[in-house]
Amino acid sequence: MPTPKLVQPSLSPRDLQPILRTLGRINAAAAGALPGEPEDRQPVHTVYGGAHLFRRDTARRLGDLALAALDEYAPDAAVLHEALQFDAPAAHPHAFAGTVRARVVEKLRREPVEDFRIDFEDGYGNRVDAEEDGHAVSAAEEVAAGAAGRTLPPFIGIRIKPLSRELHARSLRTLDLFVTTLARAAGTLPAGFVVTIPKIVAAGQVTAVARVCAALERRLRLAPGTLKLELMIETPQSILAPDGTSALRSLVSAGEGRVTGAHFGTYDYTALCGITAAWQHMRHQACDFAKHMMQVALAQSGVKLSDGATNIMPVAPHRAAAGTPLAEAQRRENRDAVHRAWKVHFDDATHALVNGYYQGWDLHPAQLPTRYAAVYAFFLAARPAATVRLRNFVDKAAQATLVGDVFDDAATGQGLLNFFARGLSSGALTMDEARETGLTPEELHGRSFLKILENRRGR
Repeated sequence: MPTPKLVQPSLSPRDLQPILRTLGRINAAAAGALPGEPEDRQPVHTVYGGAHLFRRDTARRLGDLALAALDEYAPDAAVLHEALQFDAPAAHPHAFAGTVRARVVEKLRREPVEDFRIDFEDGYGNRVDAEEDGHAVSAAEEVAAGAAGRTLPPFIGIRIKPLSRELHARSLRTLDLFVTTLARAAGTLPAGFVVTIPKIVAAGQVTAVARVCAALERRLRLAPGTLKLELMIETPQSILAPDGTSALRSLVSAGEGRVTGAHFGTYDYTALCGITAAWQHMRHQACDFAKHMMQVALAQSGVKLSDGATNIMPVAPHRAAAGTPLAEAQRRENRDAVHRAWKVHFDDATHALVNGYYQGWDLHPAQLPTRYAAVYAFFLAARPAATVRLRNFVDKAAQATLVGDVFDDAATGQGLLNFFARGLSSGALTMDEARETGLTPEELHGRSFLKILENRRGR
């Protein structure tokens, strides 16, 4: 290969200095605004329940109900496959379903709920002030007791009422009473605690909550930034601002550094778009549009995204009277009704996963089996191909270093690494399965493909 001819650049360092200085400022600002995908754990779901019903052992009780539903309506792998129709290898569908079911059972026994939101909004309703005051205090005391007894899920928080003209004072009072009671009873807030703001129509509503949080931190001697915020994206105004630009970044900015998540609200959003009740569902094109807007606007922002909830509940239509068992036809109707609801929920969750939404809402304990079944089937079905691809990417990177070529596909490698990190944190994949990629547990938990390449080049 001939030696390339040396050519002197036309521009001197002095010519480039002001341009480089400007680019340095631009890149620094972009790095601050776009920190990248969060590296900490994201729950696969958020379970919502009325504040008046929350108890320190709610997560365990929901898990027990979920296990009972699974045993009743899918007692073995064949029935679970019949209900959900896994996209499994044709030769071994029941073996695949058996693996999924076993991991769902283990999860429901070990950690049935990953995230719980104590709800003072739709799941609670409007009550007299004294009643809501009492529930704000009692629910906070239950959280403190759960934290002391280690019965809380890994993530927990509250959803306050909207910051609307009618409800904003009530909403902020509930926030104050709950946080004050919890901080005084427990001395601090549980790790992963978050405040969810519903039905946002203006950035100033988010700022108002952020400033109340700052005032509470000062008054209760909590570390600045302890209180995190989560935005409900469930109004058209939270997708597009009045001038036609995306409203999402401004809503996050209005949280003054506290916003960690944005959750889509399926039914409020579709209703406000004029979609009638019969067509309000998770996979409506209007929902896909809004969720893609969320992805585009908040990409690399560090804000975690969540899909909404399936509102068709897996509830059996027949209940046995005391001492009188159900007839066979009634048991069959119960099973068919639960299976239909399970299939809708499973397909909704799978649709979200395929489209890059790794979290959703659950409203009923019998939805927990299908939430985990959808997550686990998604990761298990894709694992063989992803294992080969990631192992090849790492090998290709090492070879490129040896021969002096440029390896420029780190983004794909990072995506594959994220797949295994999410699969591990959700319980879908075991560490032994993930190690088949050729990566160590430290590399898998580190979640940085570029760091893996740098370290391996240094060997």
